[in-house]
Amino acid sequence: MRQIDLKNFKIRTDLIAEAVTIQERKEVEPGIFVSEFLLDETNAKKVFKKPGNYTTIEFEDVSDTDNYSKVKKILKIYLQKFLKGKKTLLVGLGNQKSTPDILGPKTVEEIVVTSYLEEFGPLEEGFSSTAIFKPGVTGETGLETSSVLKNIIASFQPEQVIVIDALASKSLERVCKTIQIADSGIEPGSGVGNKRTEISFETVGVPVLAIGIPTVVDAVSVVADTIGYLMKQYSFQKKFLHTKKSRLVRASQINYLKEDVEVEKEDKERVLGMLGSLEEEEIKALFSEVLTPIGYNLMVTPKEIDFTIQKLAHLLASTLNELLHPKLGETKE
Repeated sequence: MRQIDLKNFKIRTDLIAEAVTIQERKEVEPGIFVSEFLLDETNAKKVFKKPGNYTTIEFEDVSDTDNYSKVKKILKIYLQKFLKGKKTLLVGLGNQKSTPDILGPKTVEEIVVTSYLEEFGPLEEGFSSTAIFKPGVTGETGLETSSVLKNIIASFQPEQVIVIDALASKSLERVCKTIQIADSGIEPGSGVGNKRTEISFETVGVPVLAIGIPTVVDAVSVVADTIGYLMKQYSFQKKFLHTKKSRLVRASQINYLKEDVEVEKEDKERVLGMLGSLEEEEIKALFSEVLTPIGYNLMVTPKEIDFTIQKLAHLLASTLNELLHPKLGETKE
């Protein structure tokens, strides 16, 4: 099999946790993991990301009340570290006609807007000045979002801009289950190959906080992850058959991804043949070469994305509302 040149292969991901190896990943609540990472100038160039502070929150689910509350508590703690100033412009990026891309607009729609009330006098203690903006996408408006933002910022003069956007992941396990917070700003559309002018302190003149959740993954990653799951399931079945547990519980009732099972190289090559001799990134590069030229490297999203987007948008909006308007948090308590 010929050598694959990985230099010509750029993985579709907006997540810093998938672009670099993060050593410190701690479990802050059962099933909720947090990693904090400072990306310096040198490493930023290597992974094509902006330097800055990144926090990643990983979770299993927010569809039930208990999980939702736990994730919200953790999100509130770590999001608080990034907030600056009391006058905020919140920007919801995304195409409102595309469900996987509507996270940003859906979130800002639930933000408590107060800036117009300042016309009647100072805001009540416990509330800050907030305004929202839903710019749409350049393909629909014909306008570059960062250019429009500059004019709004010049008029509104916020102390900080918070940008919310749907992201792309290279892993099935992270789709709709990861929140990334970064003070480096954002490059709209970069994860799906539709890169626009970045929105950052350098381009708009005020601190920019980016909050994103991956809602799509490309077909290359789906196929590669499925092969990875196949090998993990094979290795688990092989190990499981020789344990006492196999007499009491069927293997099909156990989530093999959560089991401590190592895939042996010999098994991988036995099951997959020549493909089994390749590393994970080489497999993805190969599939990219197969699917991309024929237009089949599709972007994929979960079938329950409508419901999930509603839950995630509400999670982000309610957390931001309580941080920007502490009085609201007091009334709920």
